[in-house]
Amino acid sequence: MTIIEPAVLHALTNANQILCISHINPDGDAVGSLLGMGWLLRHMGKQPTLALQDAVPHEHQVLPAAATIITAQAANYRSDVQERAFDLVISLDGSSPDRMGNAYNSAVHGQAPLLVIDHHITNTFFGDINWVAPECAATCQMLAYLADALQVPLTGELAECLLTGLVTDTLCFRTSNTTPAVLEVAQRLMQGGASLVDITQRTLNRQPFAMIKLWSLILPTIQLEDGVIWAAADQPVFAQAGLPVGDTGLSSYLVTADEAAMSAVFVQKQEPAGSTSVECSFRAKPRYNVAQLALSLGGGGHPAASGCTLAGTLAEVVPHVVGLMKTARREQDRQLSYAQ
Repeated sequence: MTIIEPAVLHALTNANQILCISHINPDGDAVGSLLGMGWLLRHMGKQPTLALQDAVPHEHQVLPAAATIITAQAANYRSDVQERAFDLVISLDGSSPDRMGNAYNSAVHGQAPLLVIDHHITNTFFGDINWVAPECAATCQMLAYLADALQVPLTGELAECLLTGLVTDTLCFRTSNTTPAVLEVAQRLMQGGASLVDITQRTLNRQPFAMIKLWSLILPTIQLEDGVIWAAADQPVFAQAGLPVGDTGLSSYLVTADEAAMSAVFVQKQEPAGSTSVECSFRAKPRYNVAQLALSLGGGGHPAASGCTLAGTLAEVVPHVVGLMKTARREQDRQLSYAQ
């Protein structure tokens, strides 16, 4: 079990009005840890406000208390999140401050201590208090240990939220960071009432038709060179599929190609100010690492799954990043051959 610093427990115990934020483009661990922290804090008699810049994905909207998360689309977002002072701010599952998006207002929220709870190896330790545990497969695993320390039972709604994060961040316990400790926590959450079958079916085994259509439009762009496979999409492709511009979920599929060590999906977005940016989603096979690549480009994540956002167009970003990926793959191949 990871060690919880006394400062973490002290911060939680001594605050009352607490703002909890997880990262932009939230995934299962982001939503699960955000809701899990809400359940923990309410059990302690605290008054948490749960916030995200972006909407809760459809597959996670059924989680207990998901409707209490305030997102940018809500009418009370500015008054209850951006312009309101708190005793404590908690960043969950985010490796750097930009991952909180506009849910964090430094001019207002900077007056309160910032507690960072995260498991990414690329975390920049940007909080006043930092609990970073890369040995954990998900931030939700960390919250299970926190629940133990706070003597909160891992049952019911809390168990369902935390198991969702474990399932999604390990692809149902198939990734290289699935350790006996991860499985032990998952077992306890299942014993507490969380359904592994239901969560897996809802989060990993279903896709809306629009996403399948989006994949069909992106797949013709695939290229494979020197162990790197990639694809690219821009806004018109998303409009044609009837989806907002965002994560395609395609990078995990591309890396399954036998000839590939790493994959990338590049998505071009139009920023509000009129500029253009490209979201880069990276995946790697076991023994390869894309986290350091993402970190060098201003992003972060896991060795097997990372990402970043770069200014520019697809024509500018893709050749540059693919070149870096090929170099990283060759260097890692050399390191692997030396280790044998």
